[in-house]
Amino acid sequence: MDTLDNAPAVALEPKTKLSGKILKTTLAGALVDIGQSLPGVIHISQLSQNEINKVEDVVKEGQEVEVWVKRVRKDRIELTMIEPLTFEWKEIQPDLIVKGKVVRLETYGAFVDFGAERPGLIHVSELTHGYVKTASEVLKEGEEIEAKVLDVDRRKRQIRLSMKALQAEAVEEFKPEHGEDRKSKGKRKGKKEEEHYEMEKDVTNEPQYTAMQIAWQEALEKAKGRSKVRRKSIKSTSEEHEKLFNDTLENRLPTGG
Repeated sequence: MDTLDNAPAVALEPKTKLSGKILKTTLAGALVDIGQSLPGVIHISQLSQNEINKVEDVVKEGQEVEVWVKRVRKDRIELTMIEPLTFEWKEIQPDLIVKGKVVRLETYGAFVDFGAERPGLIHVSELTHGYVKTASEVLKEGEEIEAKVLDVDRRKRQIRLSMKALQAEAVEEFKPEHGEDRKSKGKRKGKKEEEHYEMEKDVTNEPQYTAMQIAWQEALEKAKGRSKVRRKSIKSTSEEHEKLFNDTLENRLPTGG
């Protein structure tokens, strides 16, 4: 929060930090000069977070102090010496980006003070992309970090944060070749592999012959061819002989008797 000296009272907003001097102490609090036309007033309950019995136990007249604006009224500016929270519960919403300091490390995560009433917890699974065994592998106590609010449970007074949500996950970029997309390329590649596999399978199943076996096979094929021609020739000759014999019988001259 910025410190504003001699700023117009109408411009002062809650949580504005100011420097002042104690002008007077009373049983109820103290009057503070903050360079404004309106007097600054600190109630006794706003002098310290600890319980106090007398105003003079904390401040004395003429003492320089740092104060924060609580509220601006028509006749006075109400101040506090208790540093206000950066974020009230109502101001903490999911997706809010916060900056804070790691105040405690546990095996299951890290606690971060970012100016709320309670530190926020970054679970070990929300520290970074990839596997992390313990929070100390990624963070150190006192380290300043930035995180995103994931969830707020006001009833349980719990705040869940994430550093991973602010980190870009590494994604391997695919570049199509000659205008073809990844899907068609995958199909084409799969088809080629399948064809290659089928070719290998056919070649593997084909019987393998030696030179001697090949020569013997060729000799058998030639022999088969000749036997077919021979059988055809024999068949034709037999038919001619049978026809001639029949003709002879039909034209035979009768003998005496």
